[in-house]
Amino acid sequence: MQALWSGPNGDAWKKSGVQIYGWLNAGCNVSTSHKSRYANFPEAYAEISDACLPDQQVLYIERQPDTVRTDHFDWGFRFTSLYGLDYRFTTAKGYFSNQLLGKNYEYGYDLVMAYVDLYFPHVADGMNVRIGRYISLPDIEAQLAPNNYTYSHSLLYTFDAYTQTGINTTTRLSNHWMVQLGLSAGNDVAPWVGEPNAKPTFNGCVAYTWQEGRDNHYACINSLNSGKYAYNNVQSIYYTWFHKFGSSPWHMGTEWWYMWENQVPNIGPSAPSAASSLLTTGANGAFCNNPTALTCRAAEQAVVNYVERQFAKHGYLTIRNEFFDDMQGQRTGTKTKYSEHLIGWGHWIGTTILLRPELRFEHSYNLPAYDSPCVPCGMPGTKKSQLTFASDAIFFF
Repeated sequence: MQALWSGPNGDAWKKSGVQIYGWLNAGCNVSTSHKSRYANFPEAYAEISDACLPDQQVLYIERQPDTVRTDHFDWGFRFTSLYGLDYRFTTAKGYFSNQLLGKNYEYGYDLVMAYVDLYFPHVADGMNVRIGRYISLPDIEAQLAPNNYTYSHSLLYTFDAYTQTGINTTTRLSNHWMVQLGLSAGNDVAPWVGEPNAKPTFNGCVAYTWQEGRDNHYACINSLNSGKYAYNNVQSIYYTWFHKFGSSPWHMGTEWWYMWENQVPNIGPSAPSAASSLLTTGANGAFCNNPTALTCRAAEQAVVNYVERQFAKHGYLTIRNEFFDDMQGQRTGTKTKYSEHLIGWGHWIGTTILLRPELRFEHSYNLPAYDSPCVPCGMPGTKKSQLTFASDAIFFF
C-alpha cells in the first residue's frame, strides 16, 4: 500500500479506502508422535508431525466502512484468498471443496471470506449488515494466522464451525450493549449446495461490556436449525468472557461451548451394516452409547482459558489450558475426554515479522487419540499423551 499511495494514483487510492495486503506464514514442529504423516492429529494446524510446512499464504482486498462517523451511510467489502495446508480446515462445501472432499489434496486454495458491509449509523447507535461468506461470530481464535495469540489452535477451536454464508446484522444499542442476528445456509456450506447439507440456520448473539471496557461478556447461539446429520451441521451455543486486570499488562479470555447433532450414523464395531450408507463425505459418524443403534445424538463440549501478559512493545506471553469432551467421538474420531496445556511466546521483529514459539502438552483420558498409524484410514491412535514444540513465522506485506 505504501507503494500504491506513493505512486501516480496515490491520492485516488487513499480516497477510495481500498487496501491490498496479506502475509506469508510457515511453521515447524517436533513431536513425540511419529507413526504417520498426520500423527499429531487432533492437534491443529500443526497436524503433520516433525515437519516444516507452508501453512497459509493470504491476500486481502478490502474496504472497511467507517463505523465511527454518525452522519451518513457507509459501505465496505472483503475478499480473502488463502493457499496452503490450512485450507484443509477452512474449506466449506461448495467453495472449491472438491480439492479436499473429492481429491484430498494436501495443499489447496480457499476463498475464506467474501462479503459486503452496509453501515447504517442512524439505526440505534449504528448497525452493520454483512452479506456473503464471513467468519463464524464467536470464538477467541480465528482461522487467519495473525488473529491468534499462538501458532497452534486449541481443540475447542479446531473442531468448531468456521464460516457461514448468509446475512448478519450487528447493532450497537449503547456503550454497553450489542446484539447480532443472522440467517445463513449453515456451518461451512454454501447455499447453492442445497438440501440436506445447506438449510436455513439462525444465529443470535448478545454482548455486554462494562468496567470501562475491562470486561466483556458475549453469549451466542451460533447455529440453530433441525440439527439433523449433514455436512458439519452442528448446533451450538457459546459463552465468552474477556477480562483485563486493571491497569496491569495482564488480560485473559475464557470460552465455553456445547454442540450437538441429531441422527448421526453409528460407526461403532457393533453398528448395523446399514449405518455406513448414511454417512456423508467429510462428515464423521459417531460411536453411539447404544452400540447397536442405527443413529444417535452426538454431543461435545469444551472450555478454554487464555492468560496473556504483554512485555513492552515487541513481546507477549501466552498460557493456555483447556478441556474437551468428545462424548461420542463425532468431532475428533475418538470417543474420549482431552486436556491441553500450552505456554507460548510472541515476538515482533519490527512491524513485519512475528515469531511464535510454543510448547504444548495434551492428553486423552479414555482412549488413545494420538500417533495413529493412518489418520485418513480412520485407524485409532496408539498414545494417550503428546508433547509438541513448534514455532511459526508470519511475514506481513
